[in-house]
Amino acid sequence: MMQFSGASADAPKGWGVRWLVCGMLFAAAAINYIDRQVIGILKPTLAGEFNFSERDYAAIVFSFQAAYAIGLLLSGRIIDRIGVRAGFTIAVVVWSIGAMAHAFADKMPWLRLPTVSIDPPQVLLLGGAAAGLALSRVILGLGEAGNFPASIKAVAEWFPKKERALATGIFNSGTNIGALITPLVVPWITVTYGWQWAFLITGLLGFFWVAWWMVGYRRPEEHPGVSKEELAYIHSDPVESIVPVPWSAVFPLRQTWAFAVGKFLTDPIWWLYLFWVPDFLNKNHGLDLKTMGLPLVVIYLVADIGSIGGGWLSSHLMARGWSTNAARKLAMLVCAVAVVPMLFAAQAKNLWVAVGLVSLAAAAHQGWSANLFTLTSDMFPRRAVGSVVGIGGMAGSVGGMLIALVVGAILQKTGSYVPIFVMCASAYLVALAMIHLLAPRLEPAKLD
Repeated sequence: MMQFSGASADAPKGWGVRWLVCGMLFAAAAINYIDRQVIGILKPTLAGEFNFSERDYAAIVFSFQAAYAIGLLLSGRIIDRIGVRAGFTIAVVVWSIGAMAHAFADKMPWLRLPTVSIDPPQVLLLGGAAAGLALSRVILGLGEAGNFPASIKAVAEWFPKKERALATGIFNSGTNIGALITPLVVPWITVTYGWQWAFLITGLLGFFWVAWWMVGYRRPEEHPGVSKEELAYIHSDPVESIVPVPWSAVFPLRQTWAFAVGKFLTDPIWWLYLFWVPDFLNKNHGLDLKTMGLPLVVIYLVADIGSIGGGWLSSHLMARGWSTNAARKLAMLVCAVAVVPMLFAAQAKNLWVAVGLVSLAAAAHQGWSANLFTLTSDMFPRRAVGSVVGIGGMAGSVGGMLIALVVGAILQKTGSYVPIFVMCASAYLVALAMIHLLAPRLEPAKLD
């Protein structure tokens, strides 16, 4: 195996294999979000067929978030141990099974599944189709939790630090492509074949991706298509230890908590967009399954631009000589400020004004997310990235669990999205302040 001393190297000319790897990560992120978002698009359809209340739907979302939190805590550690290739394969197979299982949610009328409510605080027992959907969401959440830890670790393996934010922004933009494709294809599938087929067809996509991944992915040192020049460039950062990092070493570090707090405060806002924006468009502007496709496409197309733009901004500033700390935090501040106009979305009378405000906020979130994810590889060695991303992702999913219950309670009681969008508008500025307090200079974590 070739060894590198960490000397600087110029980027090789042309498209390297590392960008093909980024393309595979992009495709996985797109499929991940297609499978995740189908239920949000079909919420009015399923609620009408099975008579769900707002609390029932919130409980179904809560089930996904709880499983996702557990999966993130475990998946990062597993991927650090068994590697990206095997770990990602297992994750996609599990979530694809969970996605397809939604189609059979109403076939188990005897099923009962406990969940919780906060208004009033109590344990609820879901039954029938609601329980079937919740169980399917649990399987989906456990599998989907492996996507980001695996992708971030793959980026850390295949890209030098100077390109990681851009690579993260590109693969993360796949989430928006998935969210963009879903409102285009799911309504057509549902109207033509029924809602069950919407889950079955989208769930099958993951199995095609696994075949591609198993053929095309290797570590850079083992990949036959990587040139010596590209391998030298990939390894142009200082050499890092390969000794595994135990959780006990990572968990207490303030750098870990800077990332985790950022995820806890802002991930729930993205979950809200995925699972409730179709409902918002239905309730506030009268859109149905056949008419909400274009507004949702606009929202996620703009979000896609934000994902790449946010990663590009910090990478561009670093290329111009800015420090990593200044470049990342300025990019995150720009994104945090861009979310603030979301305050007015719930009161907008014009559909396209509301869509514009939500689109701007979604784009800002994705730009924020690209830089937030990259903080892990800025502050931690590659051998610890999967575990740190898993811990932070778990924190984000716990926040998503809480916001599901809060949103369900608010809508059940008031029917208004105003207080919900106020939370969206303020979360990022609070998160950036907390990140800066915990990691004022983004100094590397001391693990050895």
